[in-house]
Amino acid sequence: MRLVAWITTALPMVDPGITPNQNGLPGLEVVRSIVGALLTWGLVACVAGLVVSVMVWALAHQQGNYSYASSGKTGVLVAAGGALLIGGANAIVAFFSGLGSGI
Repeated sequence: MRLVAWITTALPMVDPGITPNQNGLPGLEVVRSIVGALLTWGLVACVAGLVVSVMVWALAHQQGNYSYASSGKTGVLVAAGGALLIGGANAIVAFFSGLGSGI
């Protein structure tokens, strides 16, 4: 505890004054467009994965193959979790960026 108190008093914090800006590098709009397209592709892949997983789950359960049915259930959860993370990617990054700026 003494060491932490000494460090905070002996070493003053200096703000370098650097913040994110919108015009630092050329091509920011192109990068945003590419990332938006990647989000769309990711969501389409999640929908496809969900459809395939539900089909595997239903067919395997109907045929009594509970190992494949379990894999289908896992695929449904993975596809839903992927869609949740992809859909919330912007909010997640904004949240942690806000936390980081408060340090």
